[in-house]
Amino acid sequence: QVTLVQSGGGSVQTGGSLRLSCAATRLGYVSYYLAWFRQLPGKEREGLAAIEADGSITYADSVKGRFAASKDNANNTLHLLSLQMNSLKPEDTAVYYCAANLLRPRDMLASNSYNFWGQGTQVTVSS
Repeated sequence: QVTLVQSGGGSVQTGGSLRLSCAATRLGYVSYYLAWFRQLPGKEREGLAAIEADGSITYADSVKGRFAASKDNANNTLHLLSLQMNSLKPEDTAVYYCAANLLRPRDMLASNSYNFWGQGTQVTVSS
């Protein structure tokens, strides 16, 4: 069973930076796809960044140029996913999630394309 454990997040003022991390275990050697999402209360999860098996990254327009996703294959059983968030705005306040899938999603930024999820972490940006 693939597991994703998130860390990071917290509170910051407008213009500040935060870094989120996600440790994915049991992905193994097969191709896999990773992504970051966020969710506001009562809203659907919004795809922010998605990483293909070859390492290429797709960003949502809302975070392009401000957020940077990366992955590090620490070993064959542990993979580290990060999201560096800069120039944060109050509208970035949300619960953030990492996600993984073993098959390439048809839409890399669609939440229903991913089967495995982190526990979520709160990010709060104050004005």
